[in-house]
Amino acid sequence: MTEEKNDKKDWILEVAEKLFAELGYDGASTRHIAQEAGVNMAMLNYYFGGKEGLYLSVFEKHIGAQMLKLQSLNNENISSIEKLEKCIDGYAEKMMSNSSFHKIIYREMSLTQRSSVTDRIITMLSGNALEVKRILLDGIQNGSFAPVDVDLLVASMFGTKLYLINASQMASILLGKDVNDPTIIENEVIPRLKAHMKKMFSAYLTIPS
Repeated sequence: MTEEKNDKKDWILEVAEKLFAELGYDGASTRHIAQEAGVNMAMLNYYFGGKEGLYLSVFEKHIGAQMLKLQSLNNENISSIEKLEKCIDGYAEKMMSNSSFHKIIYREMSLTQRSSVTDRIITMLSGNALEVKRILLDGIQNGSFAPVDVDLLVASMFGTKLYLINASQMASILLGKDVNDPTIIENEVIPRLKAHMKKMFSAYLTIPS
């Protein structure tokens, strides 16, 4: 019964994520989401308590999982360089695997008026950014990396994601590839992104001899 319940919740979240990405928070009604998911409103409200709870659950599903991975990585007994390379690999694979969710993030962060929901989402997202920052700061402290502007380096990392996903038409022209094509994403964009990020970070973080 528990497994069936979890499957149903995951399905509702999957449908909600798709509709929130397409229509925005205001445009995607819970009734529409329930209809698309093939469930009744009572079930949706029972699992999530309403639209706000459903919206936050979409973020918690993705951001929470990524946070656990980054925290686990930071606690591994490996070098700072290895941590950074693993971070970049996971970042590239995750950011390109779910464009719908990243479109929701971009829409939420572009809002000029902040609500309590937006504040909670920003807090969740910032937690992951701070874990990436921790990798860099630890590397500087232990002498693996040159002292750099860590904050802007992290911003460069996340900014690349925003450009590739949310300005996909321009990115496709620039790269000469359709960055919305799943096959091209998997076989060309992700490997290229990983290599670029690692070279860029290495060039910036290498201590001059």
